[in-house]
Order: sequence, then C-alpha cells, then structure tokens
Amino acid sequence: MKKLNIAFILLLFITMSCDDELDVVNPNSQTTDTYWLTEEHAVKGVNAIYNSLLIDGYYMRMTPALTDGRGDDFKGDSPWLDLIQVANFSILPTSGPVEWTWAAYYQAIYRANQVIEYVPAIEMDENVKARCLGQAHFLRGLAYFNLVTNFEKVPLITTVPTGESDYYAATAPSDEIWAQIIADFAAAQSTLPVSYADLSGSDSGQVGRATKGAATGFLGKSYLYTKQWSQAAAEFQKLVVGPEVNIYSLTANYKDNFSPYAENNSESLFEVQFAIGSGTVKNYGGEPLSSWMQVSSVGHTYAMDGYGYSDFLPTRWIYDEYKLEQTVDGHLDPRLLVSIASYEPSENSTTVYNGAPWQNPLDAIYPRKYTHDGFGVSTESQGGVEYSEINYRLMRYADVLLMYAEALNELGQTAQAYDYIQQVRDRANLPDLHVTQPGMTQTQMRDQLAHERALELSIESIRIHDIIRWGWLYDPAKLAMLREHDSDFNTWIPGREYLPIPQRELDVNPNALPNSAN
Repeated sequence: MKKLNIAFILLLFITMSCDDELDVVNPNSQTTDTYWLTEEHAVKGVNAIYNSLLIDGYYMRMTPALTDGRGDDFKGDSPWLDLIQVANFSILPTSGPVEWTWAAYYQAIYRANQVIEYVPAIEMDENVKARCLGQAHFLRGLAYFNLVTNFEKVPLITTVPTGESDYYAATAPSDEIWAQIIADFAAAQSTLPVSYADLSGSDSGQVGRATKGAATGFLGKSYLYTKQWSQAAAEFQKLVVGPEVNIYSLTANYKDNFSPYAENNSESLFEVQFAIGSGTVKNYGGEPLSSWMQVSSVGHTYAMDGYGYSDFLPTRWIYDEYKLEQTVDGHLDPRLLVSIASYEPSENSTTVYNGAPWQNPLDAIYPRKYTHDGFGVSTESQGGVEYSEINYRLMRYADVLLMYAEALNELGQTAQAYDYIQQVRDRANLPDLHVTQPGMTQTQMRDQLAHERALELSIESIRIHDIIRWGWLYDPAKLAMLREHDSDFNTWIPGREYLPIPQRELDVNPNALPNSAN
C-alpha cells in the first residue's frame, strides 16, 4: 500500500502568456505549449491540486482554525487578534488568514481547471485519464464547497484564463455555485474507483487519492446543505446499504479517527495526507517547491500552553454536553476525553496530558483532537519543528450515518432515522435511543440530531456550517441558546457568520462583490 506522497514531486505552477514587456523564459516553469503532453504530466498536474490542500490557508492550519473558531464548541484564546476576531464574528476583510484561505481555494481551482481542460487531449491510458479528471472534479468541488460555506457568494471560474479579463470573474449567486459543486462531485463519482488497490497505472495502490466513496459522501452532503433531502438520502444510502460503495464502517475505537497510527482507516472517506521527515522548506504557501514539507500545524495551534499555542479553547457548553448522558455501564461518554483534555478523576485517577500528570487548574479544559496528546509524543514541537503528521479527516462514516438520519427525518421518516443514530451511539456505549427517547416528532429529532452531531463531530470544522444551514442564527430562540453556549455569539450580527471577501480581491477584481460580512 503506497500512501500518496507529494513532498518530493516537482509541482508545476503553469504560467500563462499575457503580452509581457520582457519575453523572458523561466527555466523552472513551463507553459501550456510544453506541458500537458504525457500521462506523467497529467498525473503530476493532479498531484499539484492535492498540494494546495497542504498549505496554510487550506488544511495545514487556517481552514480548520477559521471554521472551528466560529462554532459554539470553540472560542478564541490567542494573542493573535485575527483568531479572536474570527471567533467573535468581527474579522476584517484585510485579515491575513482570510486572504490565505481565499488564495488557497482558488489556487486549487486554478490547478483543477488546467487538468480538466488539458488532460482530455493527452494520449494516455484511458482509465488513468478518467481517474485524473475525476480527482480534478472532486478537488474543484471541494474548493468551491469551502468557498460557498465560508464566504457565501464568490466568483465562479471553471475554465483556464486566456486573457487579463478572464482573471476578473464576476461574483456568482450561491445557487449557481452549489449547482457547480454538485456537478463536480457527480462527475467525480461517475469516474473514480472505489479503491486504488487493484488498479494498473502510476496511481495503483496509492492511498489518499479521492475515491467514488468520497465523491458520493460530498455529493450527499451538498444535497443536504441545499435541502434536497431525497437526493441526499439517495447518495448516503449508497454508502450505508450499497451495494456499490458500502465499504465503510465505524472504527471500534473513536480515538483512531484522530491518531497518526490509524490513518486511512475503515471510517475515513477522505483525508488530507500529512507527514513529517520529508522536505526542508515549510509548506506555508507561495510558489511550490520539490523541497516543501508536508506537515500540519493544527495540533500546535490547538494544543494547550506549554505544548502548543493554545489559540482556541473548548467552550464550557460542549464540555457539559458530553456529561448529559452516561454510558450503559455508568461512565462518561468516551468521546469527551478524546475531544477535550480535562481533569476527570472518576475516569482516571492519574489524569495526564501528553504523558505528564495533570498540572493545570482542575476546572481547566483544552482541545485534544488533532493534538499528539495520548500518542506517546511529549510536545507538539517534534525535533524542534512545530508541525504534525496527523492526517486531517474531511469526512467520516459517522458523519454519513448522522447526515443520512437527518435526511430521513426531513423526509418524514423519523422512525427510520433512529437506527443510524444508534450505530454512532453504540460505539460510545450510550443507551438505546429507541428506549430513552421513543416516538420523537420530527422537530424533536432535529434537536436530538443537533446534540448527537455536536458530540460526535466537535472540533472537526463542521459545527458552524451546521448552525448556518439550520438557520439557528436567524431564529431568536436558537440565537439566545447559542449565546448561552458561547459568549462570542453576543457580537454576531446578521451576515457576519461568513468570512468577509478579502479586501485585496475587491481592490483588484472590478467584478467581485462584497458579501454581507464585509
């Protein structure tokens, strides 16, 4: 099994000719006239899209931070003002981190557009070609999914720019962006394999590439976010009952989903591949280099003082939410101590953090997901490098089960939703919901699902998107509840649930429009 590794691949930033004053050829770059000729070029072009996932604006750090920070399960605790402001919905259009995320998404889109435009004409193995195009559609759909959920409405670019005016795309309405996202995930679903294990070609056996299951999961999620319940349920059903892509299952140990030692497991539909020990140049961004590192900084950003930056803290609400229900044998929900570091003598009389006895205030709580706490590493700075090899999981089968239950509930099939929720609860050893909450109405089930999703998926860059799509911010009762959960919501005003369009983009693109957060 070969894990997709792009650390030492020469990643090409294809340049476009635009009547430059000086006709100088950069020997380290190639133009479309000299590239896109062979199968190797096609595969490397796809690898370059994956590389965009590894930079600071994407999953290396800022996409998780700017998303988690806005949820009611996380709050800012940083000397970096941008992170405090994103958590309390006052982030400015001039924010560096906001610009970095925007640039990372469009970098991935630009690279995906090149693959989609130029690879069809290459004479190569047709099966490898189909997989290259499927991955490009998936990764472009993913980038636009991040753009529309974080920025609401953005310029829509689906072709390679050929002139200056093509770079200044107009802002598209959100329904047009969603239509493109759904089309991209559907195209990926139709061309990608269930697995790369038994294929022929240069991508054979590589783990970490997008698959039919990943495309199906994100297609279902896109339908769910746009309230197309029947279509969402149909896609999730393919994953849950199959027969084509029902290859996923919950891991026995919840902790395996955030472990560096159990990556690409049976529960993972798609995850970003990080690694340490390769490369010498920090992969923050800029022009790609073959010497780039392939590391994450999420763990160092989230870990407590003394082990990392402690830029965010869990809210007291999410901590208390884990304690509302005990397991069938009278213990705490096991997901608590995977998600949050806290002093719990009833569960472990020698509560530890990174192998050392608890030395913090007894009522202190810290993030634990995506840190090395509990994995035999004494600090988030490994060998003097403040980075991590832990893969970032973008979709887990547990999320699929809960989304399927939600779609069924919205279709009036509330009774059928119980079984899929209970699969997730069973792993946490929680009582049977059929017994403890029988006969729930559709409205009651919505609230139950919100609770279940908070516990299962906290600190996974999901909560704020749930809050937005459920309309809670515009429901006075729900907004009051959110403000009880997290005081950061006291400074929220309509529209500020989104990140503002970067001022730099508005300055250079005359066709770009501000959004309600600007």
